Amino acid sequence: MSNPLRIIFMGTPEFAVPSLQSLVEADSNVVAVVTVPDKPAGRGQKSTASPVKIYAEQRGIPVLQPEKLKDPAFLEALKSYDADLQVVVAFRMLPEVVWNMPAKGTFNLHSSLLPQYRGAAPINWAIINGETETGVTTFFIEKDIDTGKIIFQEKEPILPTDNVGTLYERLMLKGAGLVVRTVEAIEYGNYPQQPQQEAEVLKSAPKIFRETCEINWNKPAIEIHNFVRGLSPYPAAWTILNGLSCKIFETSVIESSEEANPGDFRTDHKSTLHFKTSDGWLAIENLQLEGKKRMNTGDFLRGYRLGNQ
Repeated sequence: MSNPLRIIFMGTPEFAVPSLQSLVEADSNVVAVVTVPDKPAGRGQKSTASPVKIYAEQRGIPVLQPEKLKDPAFLEALKSYDADLQVVVAFRMLPEVVWNMPAKGTFNLHSSLLPQYRGAAPINWAIINGETETGVTTFFIEKDIDTGKIIFQEKEPILPTDNVGTLYERLMLKGAGLVVRTVEAIEYGNYPQQPQQEAEVLKSAPKIFRETCEINWNKPAIEIHNFVRGLSPYPAAWTILNGLSCKIFETSVIESSEEANPGDFRTDHKSTLHFKTSDGWLAIENLQLEGKKRMNTGDFLRGYRLGNQ
């Protein structure tokens, strides 16, 4: 097109980079990027830029890093780019004065099939709840979070072997393609705007905190297995083992009729570590005890003596 839309891209983490990269490589006119201020990170607390800023600077795209999104100086700078459209991927909540600025609006990429799993952690909660399908959605931002009109959706299966890490990778790439498709449709003025159909049962995806991640051994084995998958590799489900916090990354449900109380464990001190659940047993395959490295159970048991359970 002779006059491609002037686009401002807003995003922060690794998840947002393929979307920005795909827009650039599709010759979209990205005039500026908005991301978080640099933050201290690592042992030396060295000032570190977000992955989106690093990519934008490599491509010579101007970067805005407001502390506050209602800051008058930031709003003035944002306005000066005269954007037709804003694209948001893994950024923070925008005030109306920001999302309402461009003539063609602001759309967001969300990692679920809206209206299901509105909220901060849709990939985690879809796996935790044992879903077999999820996807990505582009929608126009409106006042209430994740409720705007849907532009496009694409489905993605959740495999029994998936954890957050593997599903995140696939949705990151699928989402990038959907962002480009959405921008091109808006550019040509040919795109749907479907109001979200309120489902009878709406599942939410609230932010996950450390206390959210503690394993409740009074639940069924398959639920705990999905809980572990839905938090692996980060932030990771955890339990107390020998008085220490222990992250659990991989599990499998095993057949056993042996009786015990939920939360009890048994081990052969060589290769197996099993925890009792409400309805059976769960084998721990990969873990990380506080102060230790992450390792397979066999390696862990060779170097660490558990209690005599």
